[in-house]
Amino acid sequence: MKILITGICGFAGNVLALELKRKMDQLEILGIDNLSRPGSEQNRRAFKRHGISFLHGDIRNPSDLAVLPKADWVIDAAANPSVLAGHSGVSSSRQLMEHNLVSTIHVLEYCKRHGAGLVMLSTSRVYSLERLAALPLKVQDSAFVPRFGETSEPGLSEHGVAENFSTQSPLSLYGAAKLASEALILEYGFAFDLPVFVNRCGVLAGAGQFGKADQGIFGFWVPSYRYRRPLKYIGFGGTGSQVRDCLHPRDLASLVAMQISHPEKAGKTLNVGGGWRNSLSLAQLSEWCAARFGPHQVQPDPTPRRYDVPWLVLDSRRAEAEWNWRPATAFESILNEIADHAERHPEWLDLSDAT
Repeated sequence: MKILITGICGFAGNVLALELKRKMDQLEILGIDNLSRPGSEQNRRAFKRHGISFLHGDIRNPSDLAVLPKADWVIDAAANPSVLAGHSGVSSSRQLMEHNLVSTIHVLEYCKRHGAGLVMLSTSRVYSLERLAALPLKVQDSAFVPRFGETSEPGLSEHGVAENFSTQSPLSLYGAAKLASEALILEYGFAFDLPVFVNRCGVLAGAGQFGKADQGIFGFWVPSYRYRRPLKYIGFGGTGSQVRDCLHPRDLASLVAMQISHPEKAGKTLNVGGGWRNSLSLAQLSEWCAARFGPHQVQPDPTPRRYDVPWLVLDSRRAEAEWNWRPATAFESILNEIADHAERHPEWLDLSDAT
């Protein structure tokens, strides 16, 4: 089996490539990446010794995809992953759409041309910003918790946000591009009999991630705390009560390996997150860091940001029911892995200019 991985030098693409190569026999992997993310070139070093081929190219350019050989499956891990992309001034809205929507069309045309299946890494940020912001909340152990008895929001339970939670706008430009990509992928799959899977991922985290404050928050927060870099609790009263769940991409690789081995089960959209067991607030994350590294002052900044949400935990029970899949890596292991890597690589934040 031959697999093409887009964005292979990103955190998710890199881990997926190495994990799938380890898990599956007779697997040939080709990766493409434009190396636009500072530091991403670090990840290509391991490819040659693991028998993974690499091409420097950009899937925003159809001509770069046109020269690629036929693959049986494409894993689309290429994206601008920031929820502030296209709005914050770091990248333009047109650039965001070229990265996260137009490139999806190019990948789909590649799949159509070669009869290849597609696994898309989507995001939990396709869920409605307004509905998430309107959830009734309480603070418990320094973390927001929904008052589940005071809401009848479809798709919400103590297990988290399920696939039938509202995707009504506004989302964010990033979330809207991903949601549109999901729709296109499912339509191409139906129209051209292509096996397609859409995996809505929670926050991916682990060693080697180039985290930033607006995405990859766990990979950013732990090394920033370790090296006493400035940190802020932004919005929500400046208390750090906002909550997300985290997932190690090697656990995602376990699901992807099953999906590409069973194309007859394609056409589904699944949440793939760490769930409530792997969720914590920024304040709780700081408590963990303080226990490991000692005290460091985090500054409150109650100024709200447009696309931040107070609580977002994914309910992945559909993936468990259909694939017998659940995350195997506890958040404590993920944080220790990030911390160990940070101590071995004090230069890591500077490599990606994460500050």
